[in-house]
Amino acid sequence: MESPWAPLRRRMFLILWLAQLGSNIGTWMQTVGAQWFLVETSDNPALVSLVQTANLAPSLLLGLIAGVLADAFNRRRLILGANIFAAGAASVLTVVAALGLLDPDSLLLYTFLIGCGMALSAPAWQAITPTLVPREEIQAAAALGSVAMNTARAVGPAVAGVLVALAGPAFVFGINALSFIGTSLAIYSWRAPRDDPAEREHMGEALAAGIRYIRAAPLIRRILLRSGLFIFPASALYALLPVAVNGHIGLGSAGYGLLLGALGFGAVLGVVLLPRLRSILPDNVLLGASAVAFAAGTFAAGYLPAWAVALLLVLAGFAWISTFSTLNAAMQLTLPEWVRARGLSVYLMVASGAQAVGAVFWGSGATGAGYAPTLAFAAGVLVLAGASVLVLPLLPGTGRLDRRVAGAELHLPAAASEPDPAAGPVTVLISYEVPAERNADFVDAMHRVRLSRMRTGATDWELVHSVTDPDQFREIYDVPTWREYLRQEQTRTTGEDRRIIQDAWDLAEAEPRVRWFLPASA
Repeated sequence: MESPWAPLRRRMFLILWLAQLGSNIGTWMQTVGAQWFLVETSDNPALVSLVQTANLAPSLLLGLIAGVLADAFNRRRLILGANIFAAGAASVLTVVAALGLLDPDSLLLYTFLIGCGMALSAPAWQAITPTLVPREEIQAAAALGSVAMNTARAVGPAVAGVLVALAGPAFVFGINALSFIGTSLAIYSWRAPRDDPAEREHMGEALAAGIRYIRAAPLIRRILLRSGLFIFPASALYALLPVAVNGHIGLGSAGYGLLLGALGFGAVLGVVLLPRLRSILPDNVLLGASAVAFAAGTFAAGYLPAWAVALLLVLAGFAWISTFSTLNAAMQLTLPEWVRARGLSVYLMVASGAQAVGAVFWGSGATGAGYAPTLAFAAGVLVLAGASVLVLPLLPGTGRLDRRVAGAELHLPAAASEPDPAAGPVTVLISYEVPAERNADFVDAMHRVRLSRMRTGATDWELVHSVTDPDQFREIYDVPTWREYLRQEQTRTTGEDRRIIQDAWDLAEAEPRVRWFLPASA
């Protein structure tokens, strides 16, 4: 069994992981400082929950654009620029707070701007992991990414709670600004493998291709669904824990930091135990059990005393990393390289969007019904989310498909003159001769071919059957431009796509005939 710490033996992964850890510590310190500032200046739970919304809403608004940028441009430069922007916003927030000019509106504005920097870099951060470690270590690397986040959750809030009590919010805001500067220096020192495509995709083309891929990828859509089903109710705990701490739990900012630290400790514990659990339990069982375990921590925060809440938050932290290391690894292993950042950006949009919307929803509920009943209701929804894995599990093949590029398409046209790359749309017509006794199997196989074509670039697809000759089928699909068609055949078709297409072609009596059409000139 591969050690869960194996990726840390790789020097550049270790440097960037430490940079992420430092940045995450700064982010959690900023979150505690911001939430406690609002707790002390307002008794409105909805306003306190808006810190989470302001921090995460940029991922919902910018996530897909960030993914397109990460796939189309140099990821190192993108991460560097986004971190410098976030450092600038955090620095301005520090100065405003130190001068005593901070109010709730300006706090939420600067939190939103810092979130924009983080949102622009997040897909690129996720997408560089496979360039830092071999494929067999990706799941361990994803778990270590969660460890960085949750170790930060254990350390950052506990330290921030003490520092806020001693020096005020401006001090922890300044530490967050320094953490972004440290991350920028680490990224600057990285000499990444050249990841710029030889011919850059236009923004519009890249965006459309990413959307088409997600629409035609059932495995990816199911991962996104599982993520949303867990995160929306789970966001209640993070949104309302500061209100509960200030309420029946009766602890100050330092106590709030320690309870968040319990969540982080559970997550760090998880990285040690999860590899063994995964060897005996399927992913779907882990996802279901984790939702129920997180429900226990959520319910406890509304009703139980501090010591019981702390114990169950350790369990909740374990459940959190179990869920996200499983889903993160599934996304990275299921997405092919050419669309990985765009796919991960949609995943981050779902995760951050569910948290951002959830924070507003649960905060509003607590304002009307009280935080304890709201947390109890969220816990009930989490139990239902865990049970839903029985009918909405991760699909077979998730994380285990051959996503290597299968090489140049074997059936490219040997045209005397290459069409203009911008010419289009391209209509591809493939003729099949299939014996009548294989017709049903062929049609079934072509349903899978349709999804493959749509994932890799087709905008329309149909299969037609001859009325007069039952052996004759025609596959017809459109691709926006000749350039997009070449990308489809040469750089987007994976080993799994090739297997799907070959399975269908093997049912034909003879080699299928491929023809290509462009709009006729006037």
